[in-house]
Amino acid sequence: MDVKEEKHSLSLQIYSFRVALNKFENLVEQIAAQKRDERAGLFIRKEDVIDYDKFYVSVQELFDIEMKSQDVKYFYRKLCKNPDAPIDWCEIFGYFAAEADSLAYQVDKENLVFLVSKKQRIATSGSRRRDVIKCIVKIPQLDLLITASQKGLIRVFNSQMKVQISTNVTDTSWITGCDYLSQLKRIVATTERTIIVWDYKSQGSTQENYFVIKPMDHCLLCVCVVPLPDQLCREDILLGDDSGFVSRFTVNSDDFGLKQAKIKKKLQNQILDSKNFKSVKRKLHNDWVMKVRYIPSLNCFGSCSLDSVHSLVFESLKRLEDNLPVREFAMPKGANTFCYCVKANVIITGGEDKVLRLWHPYISTKPVGKLVGHMFSITEIVTNEKDQHVISLSSAKVFRVWDIQTLSLLQVFHDTQGGPGDMQIYSMVYDTNHGMLITGSSFIDMYPLTRMIQDTKQVPHTHEQEINVMLYNKYFHQVLTICSESIIKVWELETGVQIYQIIDAHGFNVELTSAAIDENGVLFATGACTGTVKIWDFSSGQEMKVLLEGKDWKEEEHWLKHLIFLHAQDKHQYFILVLECNGTIKMIQGKEDDSFLVVIWELPDAMPYLQDENHTVQMKTSTKDENMAIPFPDVELIIHRNSSQPTNNPATSFGVNCIDLLQIEGYNLIAAGTINGVIILWNFVASTVKEVYQPKDSSTVDRDLDPKRFKINDILFLFRTSECARRSSQESLCSSSHCESSKGPQSSKGSKQSIHDSEVKGEHTDIMGEQQPTSKKGPVPANLTEPQPPFLVTAHEDGHLRLWTLEGRLMKDMLPFTKHSAISLTSLYTDSCSRVLLAGNVEGHVILCSISSFLDPPHEEKKFKQVLSWRAHSSAIVQVIYVEDKQMVLTASVDGSVRLWHAFNGHYCGYFGQQRVFDLSQTRDFILPCDVTELPIEIKEEIKFTEKKQKYEFPLILDQQKWRKMSSTTLLPKHKPPKAFEVQQDFKFFKSLSSPKVRKNALEGFMTENRDAGIVFGSLPIYRVPSPTTPRFLPLIGVEAQRESLDSAAARKKGGHVQHEKTSQRKSLKRNLVPQINLASSFFPALSKQRGNPQ
Repeated sequence: MDVKEEKHSLSLQIYSFRVALNKFENLVEQIAAQKRDERAGLFIRKEDVIDYDKFYVSVQELFDIEMKSQDVKYFYRKLCKNPDAPIDWCEIFGYFAAEADSLAYQVDKENLVFLVSKKQRIATSGSRRRDVIKCIVKIPQLDLLITASQKGLIRVFNSQMKVQISTNVTDTSWITGCDYLSQLKRIVATTERTIIVWDYKSQGSTQENYFVIKPMDHCLLCVCVVPLPDQLCREDILLGDDSGFVSRFTVNSDDFGLKQAKIKKKLQNQILDSKNFKSVKRKLHNDWVMKVRYIPSLNCFGSCSLDSVHSLVFESLKRLEDNLPVREFAMPKGANTFCYCVKANVIITGGEDKVLRLWHPYISTKPVGKLVGHMFSITEIVTNEKDQHVISLSSAKVFRVWDIQTLSLLQVFHDTQGGPGDMQIYSMVYDTNHGMLITGSSFIDMYPLTRMIQDTKQVPHTHEQEINVMLYNKYFHQVLTICSESIIKVWELETGVQIYQIIDAHGFNVELTSAAIDENGVLFATGACTGTVKIWDFSSGQEMKVLLEGKDWKEEEHWLKHLIFLHAQDKHQYFILVLECNGTIKMIQGKEDDSFLVVIWELPDAMPYLQDENHTVQMKTSTKDENMAIPFPDVELIIHRNSSQPTNNPATSFGVNCIDLLQIEGYNLIAAGTINGVIILWNFVASTVKEVYQPKDSSTVDRDLDPKRFKINDILFLFRTSECARRSSQESLCSSSHCESSKGPQSSKGSKQSIHDSEVKGEHTDIMGEQQPTSKKGPVPANLTEPQPPFLVTAHEDGHLRLWTLEGRLMKDMLPFTKHSAISLTSLYTDSCSRVLLAGNVEGHVILCSISSFLDPPHEEKKFKQVLSWRAHSSAIVQVIYVEDKQMVLTASVDGSVRLWHAFNGHYCGYFGQQRVFDLSQTRDFILPCDVTELPIEIKEEIKFTEKKQKYEFPLILDQQKWRKMSSTTLLPKHKPPKAFEVQQDFKFFKSLSSPKVRKNALEGFMTENRDAGIVFGSLPIYRVPSPTTPRFLPLIGVEAQRESLDSAAARKKGGHVQHEKTSQRKSLKRNLVPQINLASSFFPALSKQRGNPQ
């Protein structure tokens, strides 16, 4: 009985779960459809929107079990990012189809540097014989990888680790090393007795076109190429052999390129005599030379040996040509390998004594440090210059990662794969471009850096809930973030380390909605949904002052949307300008000896008086306390008696949505943007409030249209102070010649290569106008140094970015270029001198615009241009901030993450809250977060096709009026209808042609395919004429031609003419074949008449 009940209850649970699962699929489909409509630009009512909170509550009600909020949030983000992607319902419970989706198990001490679990393996070859990789060389400038196996297989891999080309060296000796000849564009490899030079770029069906240089005096063990950038078509090669000699071998392009036979058959391998090449050598060791390297930064070469006395030699190349003493480093049992770290300026050696030694390049008496830990002999050493790491490998396939600066051990891992014959790894190299350790044995193994995998796979999250506020303190170089759970966190910008956090800053379950930092960076203020305001000490996070909630305040009536610290003349007072959700603008005062804040001033609502024809309203200012110096006095609107009464339409909303303040150099302005698109300017110097702009139909109601289509989401003043204007004018004069030479016609690109190219060329200097030495060409014009009047820039709900003068004139209306057009803008930011303008939108894109040249007179519209755009988040951006001194961009989103980017290439640096420390140095490692797949788009100047256009004058065009009047019957011959082998033709089309009278330029072509081709008539008649059985000559056309044809026929019957008469007749035929005659007659009139009327 109990068993039956258990089965029955189990079946009920399964049935209920299936029902809940069906409802869950319907919910997912609703969200996906909603996201598709949003991207299509359709309006969705707010009550119908399923946000994260509604989704989380619905999921809890459906399954009635406790689920991790992180799993639900990840599922919701994934659905919002790509609504059409297949989604498994198991992901809502934290179960993923692949381990790559969750990296919690991978973040531990064992995987601190390299992620061993993500190792990739590539087979060496498909041959049956057993072979091993003897040498691996990385070419960073070409992003190629060269491998040479012991039995002669040389392969070139591209950046995707695909074999680009390969060759098989048919030599009896084994390959001992290889390198790349950068000047000759060839690959050099050494066997025990020969030198192989392979032209891997040569054309042909076979790649066995290499040169063999032999014989050699000793067995070659290692090879290295000496880069000589100042000498073209020449390369120096360093060789180490088993007798302790280091040789310098010189090769030229003439030794290989001009000796190839120009034959069509299969290219044969050519053998060159080594005595014909210039070479010098010197015995530096008493044992085998294990490795030889050239250090370009020191202009020295190094060679190591198993010799205990002459273990390492580090000298210039000139010492190979003489017998002067060399710099020698001695160590027990010699050295198997060595490498040099450029940043730390140390040489690291390792050998049979299992100890890593760090040497100064010019101090050979004693090492500066030792690293002990290996249990077997050390065979390979490589360095990671970027992270200052040393990776050492022992003969037991044990890897150890060391920190050069601290001499500490970071990671130990062991390659456990492979059989007994695969125990040795012969070569190892670190790929800086892709952050990967590559080893060669029977296979090619690649170990990626943990940070590379974390940055591309792990979901960034700074807070558990969405971000409401992000601020940057330029004095402390710290970032302040606030989430909807009222958690305040302060982070260090350069490292990403959290300094402190404050939980429930305004009380339990009170959401913080706004914040601001004072002009000195010492204090910061926070505002909550209840209308309360608090002032905090930034360095310690200690609460200092508070504005309490009013007793008669209703819930969320005084929701604070924006806070701005005002400049106070008295250092013992604080003034804060606040904007409430109902559009009310207030000023709050705080005194040093008082712990409470007080509202002392409220700005009256001027919108009702600006709706009609009154675009400007005068204000009356007064101060209650004359002894108290406040930034803005009390304001009272001056309304004339004959003015019309304000009319309020309850269906339309005129509330202020955003504000900005300009309080510098004689300006005392407040700009406000409303929900219906009206821009209001409060001028406290002129005592006026002015309507700068009001869109058409903003006061009308249309239920079919979005009521927030005119909404202004953010507003910002653009003003350049006198100091910035003077500095900008000097920089423009200094860099004018450089800018003119560097700029050129370019097109928009969305590839990673274009971003890298812009880094190398330094194109961001034109955007920022970096400070350069003062020009000596002449004085700076006065109009450039004088401060220009400020501008207003607004971010609109329709996706447009608009620039205005204070008088209301539209200077620029731009729709930023992103993947999807017309995306609502949410945030604006500019630097201190208004050179760069940043904008963020609801799709997570960041738009970077250059405005430095635009703000200089005469304010040309084309100088305001978008430079770059990239997708930083998969959800809406709340705030975007530009850090001038670091040239970085901070972005905060509703997805709960705050991310850091390079400003002028869109490279991702990381997010606040990650485990590893930030690295803000410029790097070529291009990575993206896991929820972003779009590459940055660099906007460049487009090619103007009309600049070099040619003006064509076409003599004839088709006249439509003539075409209608023409009749085909008027052109037909009236005597006889056409017979067999005859084609009736008319000239209606050609008769309808006439000279162009109007719109001559309409015929000019501006297409990019072929501008020189001109216009070709598109309706020429095409005729297919069957050939006669025995054609003797071409048809005779015209009266004279017909007469001559009759005479020639009679003459042929008589047969009494000589050859010169026939020649004269043929010449006359050619003269009579003129194109101006009518072609309506038959093609063969003479033949038809002769057959019908014989004479």
